Amino acid sequence: MTTPVQPSAGETVRKVSLSGFHLLNSPRLNKGTAFTHHERDTFGLHGLLPPHVGALEEQLERRMQALDEVPTALGKYDFLRDLQDSNETLFYALVVRNVEKLLPLVYTPTVGEGCQRFSEIWRKPRGLFLSYPNKQRIAQILCHSRYDNVKCIVVSDGERILGLGDQGAGGMGIPIGKMALYTALGGIHPENCLPILLDVGTDNEERRKNPIYIGWRHHRIRGQEYDDFVDVFVDAVKTRWPHVLLQWEDFAGANAARFLTKYRNQLCTFNDDIQGTAAVTTATLISAINVTGIPLEQQRIVVFGFGSAGLGIANLLTQLIEEQGVSQQQACGCFYAIDVNGLITAERENVDASQLPYARREEEVRYWRQPAGEIGLLDVVRNVKPTVLIGVSGHGGAFSEGAVREMAKHTRRPVIFPLSNPTSRSEATPQDLMDWTEGRALVGTGSPFGSVDLGGKKVRIAQTNNSYIFPGLALGIVASKASFVTDAMVKAAAAELIRHLPTQTDKDGSLLPPISEARCLGRLIGEAVGKQAIRDGEAQIADEEELLRELDANIWEPVYEQYEHTP
Repeated sequence: MTTPVQPSAGETVRKVSLSGFHLLNSPRLNKGTAFTHHERDTFGLHGLLPPHVGALEEQLERRMQALDEVPTALGKYDFLRDLQDSNETLFYALVVRNVEKLLPLVYTPTVGEGCQRFSEIWRKPRGLFLSYPNKQRIAQILCHSRYDNVKCIVVSDGERILGLGDQGAGGMGIPIGKMALYTALGGIHPENCLPILLDVGTDNEERRKNPIYIGWRHHRIRGQEYDDFVDVFVDAVKTRWPHVLLQWEDFAGANAARFLTKYRNQLCTFNDDIQGTAAVTTATLISAINVTGIPLEQQRIVVFGFGSAGLGIANLLTQLIEEQGVSQQQACGCFYAIDVNGLITAERENVDASQLPYARREEEVRYWRQPAGEIGLLDVVRNVKPTVLIGVSGHGGAFSEGAVREMAKHTRRPVIFPLSNPTSRSEATPQDLMDWTEGRALVGTGSPFGSVDLGGKKVRIAQTNNSYIFPGLALGIVASKASFVTDAMVKAAAAELIRHLPTQTDKDGSLLPPISEARCLGRLIGEAVGKQAIRDGEAQIADEEELLRELDANIWEPVYEQYEHTP
């Protein structure tokens, strides 16, 4: 369809075989009114376009004005999805120039409602729906030439969409949104990105009974049938693209952890819910430590919600604590893990082996129990007097006023991170946390919140968003042509973000850099990850000099190219 060629005047010229209506309906090639008079002559576009010849900057102004007039967040999300499906260059140029304003619309929190209502707004194909009835066709579907340039994939099965649960085929909104950020914040070319939804049915009865639901109307396939289907998918991916990056996204907690363990030594893969969340949370906590001055190994950390995300956070922080010369047992002892059944203890039934290092001994917590036997958040706070409270439970409002006030009694600067998405699932609002702690809390949230009022002063709240990490992580993996994703590469991403924390030089600064700087950070994180891949022996490039060339080659800027026709 297209071939970029070396231009004669310093600008990229692309050879294009499409023309007329088909060219205008290719989102990767369409330029709308920015097609020049010469291109309109060459590609037969007269009459299909209004006569005005515009420019990208003019189109950006017009699209932003139209977007501002859309009254609801979901309406804006729908508007932007339509733009992406009609003119990718314009879409990405708009996002790159307005990251802080548009990120909450392109991804969290609005993508949550976008997934819930995906069947209402779906219009044009983007990515691939691989359904269970098409199990035998997966390799055939992937082999089409339109996917020859794919370098990275984000895949979900739609079972655990943010904190909203099973959305079935509607979960495709997550891979689409993640891949959009690969490009907007990491610079990876859209044609290198492929979002995929594994449609294995849904246990969401509301979705199945909805007459406009676009997915496979069947209860979710589970057990060996499900595992076999995922195996077929992974095998097909490895065969089609031996060096592809595969990111797992929003699988149910147990599946997320075991798939990462199962496949991480078979192909280049990571799970952003586990590793990306851990990296950005770690960086944000280090930022808070810059303010409080309490070393990491002296923190008392309560993690509320101890599925794959909570466990990932604890594991990464434990590694960092051990690097301070602390034993693994002592490092794990800094954590108090709470799940749906309360504090995790060694004697409790059905504790996963991966959680056991963080389980508390019965003799330690025997007198913390309520009459019914449970040990809840308030019980833990009263007895532990934590310095850090992290929420990844998906349970809106779980950080009660009583628990937060109790924490604040014993900690001068309580560090509190309600990280669950979307906004409705946040464990607490920043304004409440500030009110309950007399403005002393250091707060990071998963969803974006407006500034809080602190005695008449507006204070910006840091969004502890994986978007700081995964686009740059992916860029570094792609540029270094890494064979596998190591824990050290994820730590390198976190370490690079830590180097750019405002609190490194200003204790009154925000816990994280402005999200508007995320694209610049993506390039820096990509370089750090690529260098770590070289040190780990996983890179398929010779040295750091080649890495820098590959980084430049893999970063795409959303600007219009010149087109020339090829038969």
